[in-house]
Amino acid sequence: METEIITPHHIHALLQLTGIAQVMLAIGSLAIPHLLNWRAELLNTSKLIRQMFWTYAAYILVINICFGVLSVFCNHELADGSLLAALVNGFIAVYWISRVAIQFLYFDRTAFPSGKFYPAGEVLLVLVFILLSGVYTYAFIYNAFVL
Repeated sequence: METEIITPHHIHALLQLTGIAQVMLAIGSLAIPHLLNWRAELLNTSKLIRQMFWTYAAYILVINICFGVLSVFCNHELADGSLLAALVNGFIAVYWISRVAIQFLYFDRTAFPSGKFYPAGEVLLVLVFILLSGVYTYAFIYNAFVL
């Protein structure tokens, strides 16, 4: 008897888990401006740059919440084998894979805060980003090639 590695039950549960993780990530990210002292850091920039920065931060927050809500409440649709499911999962996978790459290839690591809390927080965040990257890549492959 053949055993399926990827089953609809697994993919639905993983998508729900990632949805919850993204909503929790978004809620937790509300503390980032305080923890990294964004207001003081942005004082030396023009008002327009500050406004753009906060706008981009809000867009990222809303996107993360929307990805999470979509994954929690539409996990069946995200695993139905359709072209739309493959493309949405592929888009979200690229989003999170890009976030992991940015963490290691773009951010100035010498400017990261020091202390016990910040490195532990970074490890946790990176693990979540990798989980999200992996699950959405898995869901993309499931929809595009398995069904």
